[in-house]
Amino acid sequence: MTFPRRKAALLAVLLTTASLGSGEAAQAATPANALVVAQSIDDAVSFDPAEGFELTTVQTFNNVYQRLVESDRKDGTRIGPAIAASWTPGEDGKSLTFAIKPGASFASGNPVRPEDVIFSLSRAVKLNKSPAFILNELGWTAETVDAGLVKVDDGHVRLTWTADVGPAFALALLTAPIASIVDEKVVAEHVADGDFGNSWLKANSAGSGAFVIAKYQPHEALVLKANPKAAVPPKLSTVILQNVPDAGARRLQIQQGDADIARGLGADQVDAIKTEGKLVVDAVPSARSDYLLINSKANETLGKPAFWKAARYLVDYDGITRDLLRGQSQVHQAFLPVGLPGALTDNPYKLDVEKAKQILAEGGIQTPVKVEFPVFNEQPFLSVAQSLQASFAKAGIELDIQPGVASDVYARARAGKFQITLRYWIPDYFDSHSNASAFAINRDNSSNTVAKQAGWVIPKITDETLAAVKEQDPAKRAALYATIQKQIQDESPFVFLYQGADQVVLGTNVKDYAQGLNADQVYYDQVSK
Repeated sequence: MTFPRRKAALLAVLLTTASLGSGEAAQAATPANALVVAQSIDDAVSFDPAEGFELTTVQTFNNVYQRLVESDRKDGTRIGPAIAASWTPGEDGKSLTFAIKPGASFASGNPVRPEDVIFSLSRAVKLNKSPAFILNELGWTAETVDAGLVKVDDGHVRLTWTADVGPAFALALLTAPIASIVDEKVVAEHVADGDFGNSWLKANSAGSGAFVIAKYQPHEALVLKANPKAAVPPKLSTVILQNVPDAGARRLQIQQGDADIARGLGADQVDAIKTEGKLVVDAVPSARSDYLLINSKANETLGKPAFWKAARYLVDYDGITRDLLRGQSQVHQAFLPVGLPGALTDNPYKLDVEKAKQILAEGGIQTPVKVEFPVFNEQPFLSVAQSLQASFAKAGIELDIQPGVASDVYARARAGKFQITLRYWIPDYFDSHSNASAFAINRDNSSNTVAKQAGWVIPKITDETLAAVKEQDPAKRAALYATIQKQIQDESPFVFLYQGADQVVLGTNVKDYAQGLNADQVYYDQVSK
């Protein structure tokens, strides 16, 4: 093989695990019935859909699990059936009754029952992991969720909620990965100390999607195997997500045929591949928003709005997007990405060191000041971090870049053990509230939102955000979100940088790969070679 021997040996083991012939594993080209994807999977924390909230995990969920309903692959604003064959809104405006598709089954062969729906949604709320706030939007808490989930008969389940939102919004929430339906009977066999099977599901699956998790080795690889019980069988028997943290190594693997798909290549590498003309570069629009997250509780300096304001003028927005991320981003300084209703499109901030110095001085912030800056130990995060380090230094702010494995950086942020970090956010479902609920809700630190991670308690903005999600008039609702964005654009401990675009490199023999606007919309079921 042309990549390091350890990786070659690992791939051979994984292919064998996936029940492929050892002769095929020895070839330099990938086997005909397996798709090998070179990317970083260091961000993966858990493959339990009630917990996983990272790019690698949410990209996996659509391939392993189904929800009652799902977003259309081409138009995410449209919602269609998945496990549910149909649904009927209640006259009260706060309920939905779902008819489960006849014959729907899990990979285990167990039929999908109303009990599985009830178990899945209830456990997700009660586990209260990072994405739980999505289902909390319906008013469901650990104490109230069970009352909102009722079996009507063997083929129907009714969901009711107390939040002042309508069925259309509830359906949008139910397209989120956390609403994935798990096999209660299988999960029950792996419950330990009342954890709802969470420890087991971190590295295993119990779904009804096109694939099952055959093997997961943290920081090494994830192997998906075709689900023989899938309603529509996938065209390939195996998908291997191979952890290749170095973007240069990913480029080498896709060029030499050791991978079929490569993600996360740098702009220079993509440009070189385009010039060679031997591979396919698929440009996919993305709803991803990259931003700086400032921990306002870390110390007195970071808690001052003057520091947040100055930081907005210490980013070389144009330089980063033009020189570092060519074709992979555009400057965007609001929490709603272009494509969602109400998104702001103006970008009022630019690099202005003297203005930043003035704001710091007027705010009583003495420089020089040193700030811990944990970032993902991969590109383009490191290059962007170095650009930020250089521009912040001009105003006397030393960003101490601390590269780390993505899962560890996430853990630090969620535990509040950081000062500033570079993050990205992608909507969990196609509604403006998906982003608003993360950045503009934190009444009392009781919800797992990004605002809470920033230590930013905002009762007034929280009330405004909750009012926006209740508004039924689309134009008025969009206007409310525009007002909320403007406040956060100017006065929050978030500095929004740019909106991304994915560039995925494919081998010329890869057919029918599909990826949508949102993070979880990665589909391997129809891929062939």
